[in-house]
Amino acid sequence: MRVISCFAAVSRILLATACVAAGAQSGRPSAGPDTVSDEASGQAWWAHVRYLADDSMKGRLTGSDEYLKAATYVVDQFKSWGLKPAGVDGTYYQPVRFDVQRVIAKDSAMALVTNGKQTPLQLGDDAILGTRTAQPSAIDAPLVFIGYGLHLPEVGYDDFNSAEMPRAALKGKVVVLVNGGPADLPGPLKSFARTSPLIKAIREAGAVGMISIPTPKSMDFGWQRVASSASQPGMRLAAALGDAAVAERHPALADDHGELFTATFNPAQADKLFEGSGHSFAEILALADAQKPLPRFALGNGIHATVATETSHVVSPNIVAVLPGSDPQLKAQYVAVSAHLDHLGVGEPIHRKTIYAGAMDDASGVATVLETARTISQSGERPKRSLLFLVFTAEEKGLLGSRFFAGHPTVPEGSVVADLNLDMFMPIFALKKLHVQGLEQSTLADEARAVGAEHHIEIAGDPEPDRNSFIRTDQYSFVQAGVPALAMKFGWRAGSPEYKAWRAWLAERYHSTDDDLTQPVDLAAAAQFNGFFADLTRAVANNASTPHYLDSSFFRRFEVHP
Repeated sequence: MRVISCFAAVSRILLATACVAAGAQSGRPSAGPDTVSDEASGQAWWAHVRYLADDSMKGRLTGSDEYLKAATYVVDQFKSWGLKPAGVDGTYYQPVRFDVQRVIAKDSAMALVTNGKQTPLQLGDDAILGTRTAQPSAIDAPLVFIGYGLHLPEVGYDDFNSAEMPRAALKGKVVVLVNGGPADLPGPLKSFARTSPLIKAIREAGAVGMISIPTPKSMDFGWQRVASSASQPGMRLAAALGDAAVAERHPALADDHGELFTATFNPAQADKLFEGSGHSFAEILALADAQKPLPRFALGNGIHATVATETSHVVSPNIVAVLPGSDPQLKAQYVAVSAHLDHLGVGEPIHRKTIYAGAMDDASGVATVLETARTISQSGERPKRSLLFLVFTAEEKGLLGSRFFAGHPTVPEGSVVADLNLDMFMPIFALKKLHVQGLEQSTLADEARAVGAEHHIEIAGDPEPDRNSFIRTDQYSFVQAGVPALAMKFGWRAGSPEYKAWRAWLAERYHSTDDDLTQPVDLAAAAQFNGFFADLTRAVANNASTPHYLDSSFFRRFEVHP
């Protein structure tokens, strides 16, 4: 394993504002009046996107010079509207340290082992090796299939300890699991089980690795793009002295720093795993697509793998700004408004382009955070609660920036009472409906529905829970820390032109070089959404009642303000 030491100096981040003057000549948008037409408002929003997703930003990879340039731009905007720094040491920045792992595919190998005979697998075509969890240099272990791989003993469901496959049978094995879950489990609960409880369950069972198989139904895009992502570096939060304290306060935020073999298998090739088991992947897939219970059984082979990795270290900042509240008591509480600044940087070419610009994902969300800050700060009427504007790093690496902030807040512990998060909210057609993650979990639904009604927008829950969107945006870090949170995207009805546009965007542009400034965007719809979002922020910040989880919510157990 070759180790490259490249910790960026923290001072480089904290002094990033020295670049502000140079950026003034870069075509940055200027703040406008609070009341403007939808067209002008949409153009002001798009000007931020245009700056952040320009090719010169090279995809804003976490810790890159271009990411820091984008961060400086965001800070410059906050300063121009009079927002106060709320990072560390009197700055707008919260530096976050990361361990970086890149898997060197050409020097790595995987093979299935049957009766001592190895059958090589083709990395890229058959499977890809995981990059986020620290990989062992080599592994040899039998394979067992454990169905969905959900560990939810709280609701009487546990794929890690079943009649067919008791926990003791998993020791020393690599577990194989498929995405999804039975229909009688709520979507957010199934998604939750795919985060910290999954690795914890693997460790506790004594298993030594995991191979996951996505179902074609749950995949946003084809396997070829999944495989191309294997060249991207993975990241995890660097081990820190504060980890034990974070684990005690918020166990769901605890980090795992140990080695664990991880891989993802191409569903089109997954029958190779099931040969000799008495089962076929087609059988398993049919059950999973119908959200039915899955069998658990030993597979007829094992896995042999050698994994070559290159490790390094980097520092990249979250950005934190505050607009103090007006109420003498409530101003000590914060409503967070958040989005992520990072994207995928430069990678494998798609359509002869190598820059993954991330215009919708998530320059669009950052632009709305900025426009919300501008609109409310310049309105002349401050909300009762303080507003905490958060722009996160390393979302694309596993929500790491937001997870670090949730465990190490730069404001008093427990003072953040709600998070409203934005991540590719998708203004690519007219705004009639919003799909809201977390809607069924907390009292924030009341404000969302009330403000939606004022703006003639239908507010609905997630219609595709097995896409696991609930755990794929930064709001989930706040959920794990016990803070009520919402995230939202433009909604659609199944089979409608809007649905077809949404699915086409996922297939063609999501995590692709085509998520750039050339794509069609509905600026009037974006402006309409921004108006709704600013009003929602005001409504939550002005409500005399503190937001809280509903008694029916599984996530109430994490709540800071029960």
